[in-house]
Amino acid sequence: MKRVLAFDFGASSGRAILGKFDGKTIQLEEIHRFTNDPVTVNGTVFWDVLRLFHEVKQGILKAKQAGGFDSIGVDTWGVDFGLIDKNGYLLENPIHYRDKRTDGMIELACQKMDRDKIYDITGIQFIYFNTLFQLLSLRENRPELLERADKMLFMPDLFNYLLTGNMAAEYSIATTSQLVDLAAHEWSDEIFEKMRFPRDIVCPLVKPGTVVGKLSPALCEELGVPAVDVIAVCGHDTQSAVTAVPTDKKDFAFISCGTWSLFGTELETPILNDKARALNVTNEGGYDYSTAFLKNICGLWLIQESRRQWMREGQEYSYAQLEEMALQCEPFKCFIDPDADDFAPMGNMPERIRDFCRRTGQYVPETVGEVVRCIYESLALKYRHIFRGIEDCTEKKYPHINVVGGGTKDKLLCRMTADSCNTTVYAGPIEATVLGNIAVQLLASGEIKDIAEARSIIAEGEKLICYTPENTAVWDAAYEEFKKYLV
Repeated sequence: MKRVLAFDFGASSGRAILGKFDGKTIQLEEIHRFTNDPVTVNGTVFWDVLRLFHEVKQGILKAKQAGGFDSIGVDTWGVDFGLIDKNGYLLENPIHYRDKRTDGMIELACQKMDRDKIYDITGIQFIYFNTLFQLLSLRENRPELLERADKMLFMPDLFNYLLTGNMAAEYSIATTSQLVDLAAHEWSDEIFEKMRFPRDIVCPLVKPGTVVGKLSPALCEELGVPAVDVIAVCGHDTQSAVTAVPTDKKDFAFISCGTWSLFGTELETPILNDKARALNVTNEGGYDYSTAFLKNICGLWLIQESRRQWMREGQEYSYAQLEEMALQCEPFKCFIDPDADDFAPMGNMPERIRDFCRRTGQYVPETVGEVVRCIYESLALKYRHIFRGIEDCTEKKYPHINVVGGGTKDKLLCRMTADSCNTTVYAGPIEATVLGNIAVQLLASGEIKDIAEARSIIAEGEKLICYTPENTAVWDAAYEEFKKYLV
């Protein structure tokens, strides 16, 4: 029995999960779960990375008590990073991607370098929080910090460094930065030069599945565990999820659904044509230099942040209650564009939704159920918009959509997605990110021969839920109305 330990960090929580592989099936055992709470200090939003590393240690201890493990892999959200000085110390806590320091940085970057040229090199969707714009903010506003930094480590690379003492930049997480030349599978010297970023601040790129080192002697002594391999899995959680899509098809469409919804397909090479540029689609690096051609959509963040607001107001609803209240409301009364700038920051999401509807001359949702219904329907219709755009860019038709990740538990959204896209939806696995993390560790050790076998093993072990389209005519009509409110 091969036993590997996967740490999966999301934007609001993290888990340590043991993966047990007997040569045929992967069994999961969650041994530790913890919250991931951003901390705002004097208007800046930080990740509490030292507390998170404490939770990593607790996960290792619990894994030891549960029978031990042979390797460790870490995946996290994208774009964010820590800065390490020449003595190996973390200069400050990493800053949260929703912090406002990148306001105006896209415009400034495009003054320094042609926007189309940046896209042609990196293939990455322009989003205000990309690493490119975070670094530019430092270059403009805190140059002294950038001068003190010897290395920049993305979040999974930072945890790997804290575990091993070794620094490397895993390829999939690096491509989220908008600093990598996709054609060369290397950092873009041109972008570093035009933006005046220090070129030596980044580490050499390594492919997913690379052993970056052994658990450090100090940690082994502290925790009483052997010096197991620490493996750079697909460090971006999206790419771990894509690795685990349970399909035997070469051409497939997927939604990795959670706080963010990543809607796309897997390709052998990037698409950098005018259609892709107009749709602002990303070409993100994956396992074995594959390309995840996808659109980053504001996903269940809209529900999560609304729920937090209602909790602040003293109304605590479960997600099941929110779904039930939405079902009781009249459909298609109002729409939002989930990716409008209004909905990116933390705060009073229900009021922002009402403001959007008021400003666009629509019915203004007042009740909790009406707000939730508006979110769900708008998300499903945005999926349709992106799905058709991806089909247009790739010039392919996809017979179904694989929905993976935590959003598969949201039956209402899955059902609406099938109806809106007029396409069969297969939901599962819920733990796609963790399964992808584990699969790459097993690939690295030779337990699994290739990604096709990994996906086959995952498919065999998962019971997928099928949603078939119904009432497509009413969704067609709703889509025509929805398109009026895209920004």
